[in-house]
Amino acid sequence: MEPNTLPKAYDFRDVEPYWYRFWEEQGFFHADVKSPKPSFSIVIPPPNVTGQLHMGHALNNTLQDILCRYKRLKGYEVLWVPGTDHAGIATQNVVERELAKEGKTRHDIGREAFIERVWQWKEKYGNIIINQLKRLGASCDWQRQRFTMDEGLSRAVRLVFVRLYREGLIYRGKRMINWCPRCNTALANIEVEGEEVEGAFYYIRYPLEDGSGHVVVATTRPETMLGDTAVAVHPEDDRYRHLVGKHCVLPLVGRRIPIIADSYVDMELGTGALKVTPAHDFNDFELGRKHGLDFVEVIGPDGRMTELAGSAYAGVDRYECRRKVVDDLKAQGLLEKIEDIQHRVGHCYRCKSVIEPLVSLQWFVKTKPLAERAIEAVRKGRTRIIPEKWTRDYFVWLENIEDWCISRQIWWGHRIPAWYCRDCDFITVSEEDPERCGGCGSADITQDPDVLDTWFSSALWPFSTMGWPEQTPELARFYPTSVLVTGFDILFFWVARMMMMGLHFMGDVPFYDVYVHALVRDEQGQKMSKSRGNVIDPLVMMERYGTDAFRFTLAAFAVQGRDIRLSEQRIEGYRHFVNKIWNASRLVLMNLDPDAEIPDISGKPDSLVHRWILSRLQGVIEDVERALENYQFNEHAQTLYQFVWHEYCDWYLEMIKADIYGEDKEKRAIAQAVSARVLEKVLIMLHPIMPFVTEEIWQKLPQTDGSIMKASFPDLNPSLKDPEAEARMGLLQEVISGIRNIRGEMNIQPGARVDVVCRCKDDADRSLLEDYGYLIHDLARVNRLDIRDMSGDKPDVAAGAVAGSVEVYVLLKDLLDFNAELQRLEKEIQKVEKELFLTTRKLHNEDFLKKAPQDVVEKEREKSVRLGEKIKKLKDHYDRIARFAGNSRSS
Repeated sequence: MEPNTLPKAYDFRDVEPYWYRFWEEQGFFHADVKSPKPSFSIVIPPPNVTGQLHMGHALNNTLQDILCRYKRLKGYEVLWVPGTDHAGIATQNVVERELAKEGKTRHDIGREAFIERVWQWKEKYGNIIINQLKRLGASCDWQRQRFTMDEGLSRAVRLVFVRLYREGLIYRGKRMINWCPRCNTALANIEVEGEEVEGAFYYIRYPLEDGSGHVVVATTRPETMLGDTAVAVHPEDDRYRHLVGKHCVLPLVGRRIPIIADSYVDMELGTGALKVTPAHDFNDFELGRKHGLDFVEVIGPDGRMTELAGSAYAGVDRYECRRKVVDDLKAQGLLEKIEDIQHRVGHCYRCKSVIEPLVSLQWFVKTKPLAERAIEAVRKGRTRIIPEKWTRDYFVWLENIEDWCISRQIWWGHRIPAWYCRDCDFITVSEEDPERCGGCGSADITQDPDVLDTWFSSALWPFSTMGWPEQTPELARFYPTSVLVTGFDILFFWVARMMMMGLHFMGDVPFYDVYVHALVRDEQGQKMSKSRGNVIDPLVMMERYGTDAFRFTLAAFAVQGRDIRLSEQRIEGYRHFVNKIWNASRLVLMNLDPDAEIPDISGKPDSLVHRWILSRLQGVIEDVERALENYQFNEHAQTLYQFVWHEYCDWYLEMIKADIYGEDKEKRAIAQAVSARVLEKVLIMLHPIMPFVTEEIWQKLPQTDGSIMKASFPDLNPSLKDPEAEARMGLLQEVISGIRNIRGEMNIQPGARVDVVCRCKDDADRSLLEDYGYLIHDLARVNRLDIRDMSGDKPDVAAGAVAGSVEVYVLLKDLLDFNAELQRLEKEIQKVEKELFLTTRKLHNEDFLKKAPQDVVEKEREKSVRLGEKIKKLKDHYDRIARFAGNSRSS
């Protein structure tokens, strides 16, 4: 029969869509709730329905897919629940922009028509990111795909709201919230992005009521002073102790406000005197409640000043008001100075407008009671957070948790199930739409116009996606889920909330493990952003280098607790690894009969080479399994990379070529069997990271049924562990590597064969080198190999190396033209010295050091060090060659 060979080149563009379609059609991603296998379950962090695949999605879903594919190979019934989030603000903004192109606003068409338009948009564009996840190879159970606003999840959201309200854990009240004047809605903390901006400290004089002087306060927001209701100082601040209890007069307004003492005040910040604006600052809000201060709202929801700011400022934009207030303070001699600063200011994550802290009537979840159970679950180990360093942050946040604002002033989302009666003050909260007031029975009721925070519905994700509140087979089989893979940025705002909701409504944690991965940054360690122009598009990388190479790169650099520094060159490098696997597989397959079953390896083969590779394979199986069980994705990738490239390909396959192409049928059969069996196991272990190329090769293996997805993860075979074979092969490799290194250092032509002397300390080493001398001849291009004991003199004109207790010498006489080599080295040294001179001169140039970007200067410094090291090596080599030349002449 013709061997079942692979094409010369691997074309991922044809392979990837073919096999993904095949896996889907065969139902390999679908979990069977009736399966007798042990369960493994995971829920996808739902990407926004408006989303496009970015590097964070790519990393997160690659790691999840690795776990799911690995667990299937380990014999688990795997449920990976996919889905998307309705992303209230983001999706509404997208559709509002579409309406704006028609010259309309959502208010022009009304709420009902607008919601219909959003659903239409979702049906047309909402699956873009799902298709991109499939492009990544994500093996989700697409038959169970969910959306946070589908019918089942909407019912779960309503039920949770109603139960929490009746339990007194949801309430409506006036509190300080983050407000976006552009989007006209409250925002969750995670929806506020702190950005460094140029600002100023304005030092303002507040005259004392008794005319005895003034207090100077420093503020970054002088427009808010119009709403000040106190000045606060630290009770132990000697500068102000005598003023506590007195009053000052609010500049520009004339309002009499008290001077109070509170240990919250930082004596070192500004002047140590703090203006207190309870209606427009989170910390001031708490001070206002604590000291019973008035709340004067001088900035409205539209970002303009209210009538309470005074007639001179009412209706003015907040930033225009700032300029006007500063001018008026200057005119009255009340502005002491302005100091330029850099400070962090909260911006809306969607429209990038500066957030305004406002006191607003909103719906809140009372989180303290829920947080206590979430803390206890992690403290008692019911849920692990990995890496462990995030556990401390999780505790700190939950121990200091504030009540959660869950209402949003938009139209797209789960509408709050609360109805207000116009005839009494009763609020009817119900799972079903009521017809009458639950208090007085009036039919004159209206539903709250607000919708729930997107995080509210996603907090139910682990159980709502499995059919809760129905007691479904999925819930019984797969809840709690096995692991959640997520970024650290949503540990508090999503993970902690899922913990609270899961424990409260399911009575158990939503997941046993939380694996927190880091950020993907550019190769300089900078965060990727469009403004920096350093974004690496995963779709472009997959199209350019193939999905397997891209996934392997992400996994190889996914070190726990460390951000990934990614570059296109690294992805290209792992594309070479895909080719290496392909070419190795071609070599193995072209020598196999496609109709003949690969024989099992029973017992240890006689050959050291086969015993060594089978022993190393056992170590790799052990290391890969341990790495994946401990979420050490980089260890999984690097272990296989090292084994496949450096041991299986570079050593083993090279060593057995003589057997494969030789006349000895028995040796050829053993070499074919071992090489194929090792390849088979390697493909299975690589499959979780590189699903496509491994499936393509798997299909060409003789007597392979179905798909690699139905294979079993390799079992460890302790009988094949052979430390002695590994040690002996290690010595053989050292000898060969030593000869190769000398060839490179001495600039010996690759095709030239060399004479080698090996001096052995003990008989076992000598016997080993004699038995496997043919490998040294083949792999190190040796002409004559002289294996001897330590008696006698060492060769004179020879370059040496040490391999264990063996001395290795490459004879150089008649091999090198020493004078020509010395001349070559002189020219090379002069060339590098000139380059070093130019680099050093640049680094001593003050203009260059001042004007050049820091990374450019750093690269020049690194280049200087590198050139210096290169010169030293060249000179050392020159001295060695000069000694050989002298020895050669004297002999």
